[in-house]
Amino acid sequence: MRLVLLGPVGSGKGTQAKLISERYNVPHISTGEIFRWNIQNNTELGQQAKKFVDAGELVPEELTIKIVEDKLASEECKNGFILDGFPRNLVQAKALEKMATIDKALLIDLEEEEIIKRLSSRRMCRACGNSTSVDWLVDGKCEKCGAEVYIRDDDKPEVIKNRLKKQAVPQDVVEFYKNKNVFSAIHATDEIEKTYKLVDEVLKTI
Repeated sequence: MRLVLLGPVGSGKGTQAKLISERYNVPHISTGEIFRWNIQNNTELGQQAKKFVDAGELVPEELTIKIVEDKLASEECKNGFILDGFPRNLVQAKALEKMATIDKALLIDLEEEEIIKRLSSRRMCRACGNSTSVDWLVDGKCEKCGAEVYIRDDDKPEVIKNRLKKQAVPQDVVEFYKNKNVFSAIHATDEIEKTYKLVDEVLKTI
């Protein structure tokens, strides 16, 4: 299975990727984690990426593509992968096509209003680092350790709206995969397992 997962921030894409990985025994490849791994392990690609990250600049397209290509060519991905966070644009989608034949590009969609509601209700524990929700707090404190919680700056509604605009799935990427007859879309539900059932129905068609 060579799967591309698309979707806005807050749609639960990362959670679904982990479930698919566990149940189909295919590695979940998060582009953010690939970057961090290369930088932490001081690889040649990581050294190049670090220069841009340290300068507060975006990593160039060509280098981003090389880092993904290097990962997909690894032994870990020889039997397939779930790609999360790539491609972000048409240039990357076309580059990916040269690296591997994609079986399915699956969009996990969710309305902006629901995403804002989801993310703005998220809280982080100052003591244990637990990510929780206002619905799960016990007396306003972390349900795991009882410590104080806080809202991250990037979980504030005005910041979320900005992130959604910047990280929206481009229509030309959707059209690219539609033209290759590998595109499917589902609507995320408010329950992880319910959403996974919809995901799995799509995966069974591969």
